[in-house]
Amino acid sequence: PVLRLLEAQLQDQRREHEEEMEALRNQVDLMQEELEKQQQAFLQTLQLSPEVQVEFGLQQEITRLTNENLDLKELLEKLEKNEKKLKKQLKIYMKKVQDFEASQTMVPVERRPHERNMQVAVQRKEKDFQGMLEYYKEDEPLLIRNLIT
Repeated sequence: PVLRLLEAQLQDQRREHEEEMEALRNQVDLMQEELEKQQQAFLQTLQLSPEVQVEFGLQQEITRLTNENLDLKELLEKLEKNEKKLKKQLKIYMKKVQDFEASQTMVPVERRPHERNMQVAVQRKEKDFQGMLEYYKEDEPLLIRNLIT
């Protein structure tokens, strides 16, 4: 049984190797054909007059630059789409952050004892008074809302 298994694996490897070799042969044949075409085109251009050679060279360069330009335009479009997508995501995240911050200001200070203790210590060190009313900086939006209403 082990011998049969090894024999089957060997046959599979041989088959894969032959398929790879065939694919590589086809690729080499295609490259040789392309090389022959390029050589013929080159020989033909050498037989042309210098003016026609220059014109032919310019046409080839224009074709190459046009293709490169099209590739760059395609890349630009992809990048612009990605930029729009990222801007939309940024807006969504900014909205979430604003909503989170708004919800944090609505939570009463008593429910945040740890933060309050920290603020008290900081407040005593800084003593940043604004007018005749003493309040925590984080409670400013809540205070303003209450004053207005």
